[in-house]
Amino acid sequence: MADNSERPFKLSVPDEALERLLQKLELATLPDELDDARRDYGVPLADVKRLVARWKGGFDWRKAEAEMNTFPQFTRNIEVEGFGSLSVHYAHAKSHCDNAIPLLFLHGWPGHFMEARKIIPLLTSSSPEHPSFHVVAPSLPGFGFSEAPCKKGFAAEQYAEVGNKLMVALGYKEFVVQGGDWGSCIARKMAHTYGNKTVKAWHTNETIAKFPSFLSHPLLYLVALVKPYTPWERAGRERSAWHGKYGTGYFKEQSTRPQTIGYSLSDSPIGLLAWIYEKLVDWTDEYPWEDDEVLTWVSIYWFSRAGPAASVRIYYETKHAGDQDNIYSWWSPVPLGLSFFPKELVVIPRVWSRTIGNVVQESEYERGGHFAAHEKPEELAGDVRKMFAKGGPAYGVVSDKGGYA
Repeated sequence: MADNSERPFKLSVPDEALERLLQKLELATLPDELDDARRDYGVPLADVKRLVARWKGGFDWRKAEAEMNTFPQFTRNIEVEGFGSLSVHYAHAKSHCDNAIPLLFLHGWPGHFMEARKIIPLLTSSSPEHPSFHVVAPSLPGFGFSEAPCKKGFAAEQYAEVGNKLMVALGYKEFVVQGGDWGSCIARKMAHTYGNKTVKAWHTNETIAKFPSFLSHPLLYLVALVKPYTPWERAGRERSAWHGKYGTGYFKEQSTRPQTIGYSLSDSPIGLLAWIYEKLVDWTDEYPWEDDEVLTWVSIYWFSRAGPAASVRIYYETKHAGDQDNIYSWWSPVPLGLSFFPKELVVIPRVWSRTIGNVVQESEYERGGHFAAHEKPEELAGDVRKMFAKGGPAYGVVSDKGGYA
């Protein structure tokens, strides 16, 4: 049996890997561009040229690496049924408050464990005014610095198993979960599978739901038929329609032929940069990305343990496991909190959200997009705090973990 003890982890990319990256950047061939193409055809050539120039001369990966290493990081072997043992990497930031609430933060694609970088200090801070949390932010298997599965079929059930076993191995017999993108899907699966056992509540900033069914939610069905959209919801439906028409090519490719796009992502740093940078810009609400911020984000994928191709397989596996259809039946009675941001990829009417779980709290914002933890950390952390605060709808759900200093 594999040793499942915790091992300290320090991010240290070999010098040879940095040199190889520079060589590839020097040898790169860029495409031409149509006049006045703007973003209609994809990432503008001027943006890529600027970012590549910075990547080659000026961007300091060692500085970014050192900043990430300020967060305590570890690896641990996790046994996954049918897949053997996987080495899972995670940041584990503990509060100074002894009775802090254990929280599992789950990223998606093209996110990473350091997507939690801005909310970790907010959530772990100790105060009589708000609850505090012990935050565990793993690299999902196949992402970042976790090992990738080598067999087909590693889908939502397996990611949920990893998340649950990791938290239990850390000594957290009860905990809460927060996630967006695939992290939302996995959190939902965890609440469905482990709710009221280990998972005591969950929160998401991406709500996936469809029009209520008369058979399963007759009252919600009737309300949804007659209740008009609010101006915020109408704008959200327009955003969803735009994304469906212009922004889903990546999804179709990654859920049908991940290996094919994987060659480009693994061999060409500029191909990887353009593939991810497009999403960072299109999926946020005019967030002012700094070039070094983008390059750190992309470099985490470039230097990832299994390589960037491994990360996109989650689309294929979840589709072929039926998770994209089954997710609508993953209901759980544990408390659920929702944060709605207008530039999310899919923005649904609020009444639809009642079909996904026991909604006890919801917040709606005028600004913000898909990467809420990075783009709107104060708002997201504030919602999580309010949910578990004294007088909040999920206060005390984790036994003896009020979270107050």
